Amino acid sequence: MLVRVRSKDGNFRFELSPTSDISELLTKIIETTIDADPSSITISNQPRGNETNISTLQGRTLQNLGLKHGDLVFVGYQTKSSGSQELAQPSSATGAQAIIKEPTTRIWETVTEDPVDNYWRSQPGKLPRGRDTQFCKHGPKGMCDYCMPLEPYDAAYHKEHAIKHLSYHAYLRKITPKPTTSVASSLPPLTPFSYKVKVPCPIGGHATWPAGICTSCQPSSITLQSQQFRMVDHLEIASTDIIDRFLQAWRKTGLQRFGWLIGHYEPYDKVPMGIKAVVEAICEPPQQGELDGLTLGLPWEDEKRINELSSAASTPLSIVGYVFTDLDPTPEDRTKNLYKRHANSFFLSSLEAIFAATMQARHPVVSKSSPTGQYSSRLVTAVLTASEDGQVDFAAYQVSEQAVAMVAADMIEASVEPGIVRVKEEDRRAESARYVPDVFFSYKNDYGLEVKKSAKPCFPVEYLIVNVTHGFPQTPAPLFRSTQFSIENRPGLEDQKIESVLSDLGRLDAPSALPSQATPPGTQHKRNELATWLSDWHLITFLGETQLLSVDDNRLFMRVLSSPNLLDDPAVLDPILASEGWQTLVTFAAEHAPPRPSTNAPASTSSPMDEDIPPEVFDQIAAEEAAARAAAAEDGGGGSASSGIRICPHCTFENVHGGNDCEVCGLPL
Repeated sequence: MLVRVRSKDGNFRFELSPTSDISELLTKIIETTIDADPSSITISNQPRGNETNISTLQGRTLQNLGLKHGDLVFVGYQTKSSGSQELAQPSSATGAQAIIKEPTTRIWETVTEDPVDNYWRSQPGKLPRGRDTQFCKHGPKGMCDYCMPLEPYDAAYHKEHAIKHLSYHAYLRKITPKPTTSVASSLPPLTPFSYKVKVPCPIGGHATWPAGICTSCQPSSITLQSQQFRMVDHLEIASTDIIDRFLQAWRKTGLQRFGWLIGHYEPYDKVPMGIKAVVEAICEPPQQGELDGLTLGLPWEDEKRINELSSAASTPLSIVGYVFTDLDPTPEDRTKNLYKRHANSFFLSSLEAIFAATMQARHPVVSKSSPTGQYSSRLVTAVLTASEDGQVDFAAYQVSEQAVAMVAADMIEASVEPGIVRVKEEDRRAESARYVPDVFFSYKNDYGLEVKKSAKPCFPVEYLIVNVTHGFPQTPAPLFRSTQFSIENRPGLEDQKIESVLSDLGRLDAPSALPSQATPPGTQHKRNELATWLSDWHLITFLGETQLLSVDDNRLFMRVLSSPNLLDDPAVLDPILASEGWQTLVTFAAEHAPPRPSTNAPASTSSPMDEDIPPEVFDQIAAEEAAARAAAAEDGGGGSASSGIRICPHCTFENVHGGNDCEVCGLPL
């Protein structure tokens, strides 16, 4: 068959067999080029775009690539550097074979996606519809245009159900071409945004930036627009206790707080092919709170340990977002808060949007649909602020991919007005080079017409924000049953101490806990009480810092204590009771426990206050009572025995001495 090739060296025709290997085509291409670098040769079915490095097509035939008789292939390449020209160059055939035989891998095919992504990739994602009684004329097993399932990106369905953004996987279904034998259909459909100058320049005909720039290496102009899709469709807090415990610090001090959201991702059925982030705990890093803000130390030193430990849970957990408070009591009524985030003000300030973009860039999503193996982020920004009636409200957002790319290119900065973002000036100094292309945004004017306006020097922050819905489950089933343990990094307010842990273990009678097979009947409630107290995310992470548990035991605690059937199946707790770390804990708890009163205490002392009375006092009282009974027996009993007893009118104690004060309460007789 005839294959046409077009490159910057001209147009060429080659006679090849459909079963010929791609290496034969590469050999002929190298013969027509002038000093081409074989490792940089790319082919495409379009003049611009869809370029694929020919080295990634190792072992594939022309027919397998979808090439037919008369097809035109566009070829691009880079010339060898001057240094490599001085070296001995192999023949064109040898160079072609060398580049083809090099082991090459497609990055996007080697990555491992999140389980929720694997789930949606395995699902059809169609939106089922029932039979239309008015237009459907077929039988019960038939199907027509009026009842066939809809695509997950159907615009009419989203408008009818008031869904503003497409889900991530619905957007992928929309932009992914139908599978064919062509090379283009096997390429990932997503391309990460980048507004940086390409260094070095693809053409290489001038000095590198900032000394020189051309249309090939400079970024194109930017038009800000609402993002069609969102990576996370819903933020769900597993239990209201999680938010209440986080707000306790603000309620007691009035200072703003920040916390990382620890959770996992699940399918969300309210949006076609939707994804929701479920928050199981809030980890508070070291911070300095203030009345109108806070100071946060980054990078977070404990992030690696927290991520590794959280991933050992029964459902692997990770950082899914962060939350901060913005609550100011009103001067008139301290029980209500100032309502300052609304449509006429701002929802997310420019400083917060830039911070969100920075954090999202640090937490990318692993994706098989991106040539780099990563795309966007699922990190959610949550804000606890005031509602219109002055109560505490919850809001969740993300920033768009354009915002992340603009922050990465150092193009924007925060302004004094919280709802306005400033575009920086271009800088060509070598130490701080910054190229800022033209930036535009569109809006509807007073006449309802779409108008495009330059975003320099500033533009509204709403163009960078993506809304995320939020809520609580109707039937809460959190992985961790307790939130009562002290929270980390609250000095002076809540202190995490190993002494309190050992005291609570002694109070719960943890040293006497036995495996499920040896547990006596009627003691299951004590076992459940112990398991509930241990199932606390903050407690488990704190135990890892005490050096009493090994890393493996700490991961075992996290896995077992987050089990869904922890309280239903007594055998679930057995691995913890058999671990070395647990034996160490209960040994220290037994030694730390206070001594119990002796067994010869009077049977009538049933008051809880008697637990603090030393056993020597009980012995003294018993000895005095025995002496009194002996003296009464010597007197011969009867009325003479009671003649020397004086009953205290205050505590009713029977005094046998001849003093004027009661021996017990000390009051006069």
